[in-house]
Amino acid sequence: MKRGLLVRAAAFAALSLLAVSCGARYGMPDPASKQGEATLDLWNVFMIAGIVVALIVYGLIAWSIIRYRRRRSDPEGARGASFRENLPLEIVYTVIPIVIVVGLFFLSVGTENEVTAVAPDPDLVVNVEAFAWGWRFTYPEQGVEVVSEPVGNDDAVGEGPELVLPSGQTTRIVLTSNDTIHAFWVPGFLFKRDAIPGRTTEFDVTPTTEGTYHGACAELCGWNHAYMTFHVTVVSPEEFAAWTASQSASSAVLPATSPSPEEAAA
Repeated sequence: MKRGLLVRAAAFAALSLLAVSCGARYGMPDPASKQGEATLDLWNVFMIAGIVVALIVYGLIAWSIIRYRRRRSDPEGARGASFRENLPLEIVYTVIPIVIVVGLFFLSVGTENEVTAVAPDPDLVVNVEAFAWGWRFTYPEQGVEVVSEPVGNDDAVGEGPELVLPSGQTTRIVLTSNDTIHAFWVPGFLFKRDAIPGRTTEFDVTPTTEGTYHGACAELCGWNHAYMTFHVTVVSPEEFAAWTASQSASSAVLPATSPSPEEAAA
């Protein structure tokens, strides 16, 4: 009876793991970039490893409770055998966690190297400047600039300025901040990078799915932090060429220059 119960519990756990793992994202959005796909793969490995370890631990706990529960026929309870050591068992439960941690560590390093790798010759370069409290997107080769609406304008709350990127092409983002620490975060790309004053950070993003994706500052940067939203529109290369042709640096939304910290605070 007890063996049958354990077999059914193990079968249920195995089927549950299989159902959850097939095509699962474990709470992650569908990645819309090549780099995001690598991040999702690593996330799935961590989640599956965690589920497997949890099933083993909880299974052993359940087995111990059932196997060694107090019998009614022995109200005093049977006293288990006493021993001081079991060297093979101790080696096993020490080595297995070490192997898991080392394996996950090297997988993480490999994924980080893949996500942070920059192409020698990107298809597009976009300078992204964060300031309190908005964004400036500059396409130096196309002569296009898009800037956030001034804080206080009702239109400033919502989707924010638009960053247009071509699908299937590698875009080099050159990120900086002119006042305090901000963060460039696009959940749909499964990517976030801090914008630090006095430091320029470069990374590549290769969008794979056309559409519109929400972006925001992910650092609590000040009083109007909530205004620091933007959206990324991924279009075909042909649509991107048509968009850049219809834009010019003079058509960017004011302010023409990023406000100083003193002006922003005022």
